[in-house]
Amino acid sequence: MWSSVAHAAAQQPQGSSPQDALVSTLFLIVPMILIFYFLLIRPQTKQAKQHREFLAGLKRGDKVITASGIYGKIVQIADEFVILEIADKVRIKMAKSQISGYQPEQDKESSD
Repeated sequence: MWSSVAHAAAQQPQGSSPQDALVSTLFLIVPMILIFYFLLIRPQTKQAKQHREFLAGLKRGDKVITASGIYGKIVQIADEFVILEIADKVRIKMAKSQISGYQPEQDKESSD
């Protein structure tokens, strides 16, 4: 019984070759890799590059928001960290990479 199963598995259908199987597999895998690259990898690397450029352009006096939602003004800046003033005479030292963006501009009408 087992020998007939093994013999049937060893036989290939007529007209197909290992090269045909390889080509058909490549026609499935290559588009999936391209889709994966353009939908996931490329946008993520583009966003990381923009964030690195943003961090390189920070300077003293910039009003920023951190990844944890803390608003502050940059008082001192170094390669790996910044010191933010979050209230009068209240300063915290943070990793520079945790700054997510500039503070949004507030409308004067909404602050009244």
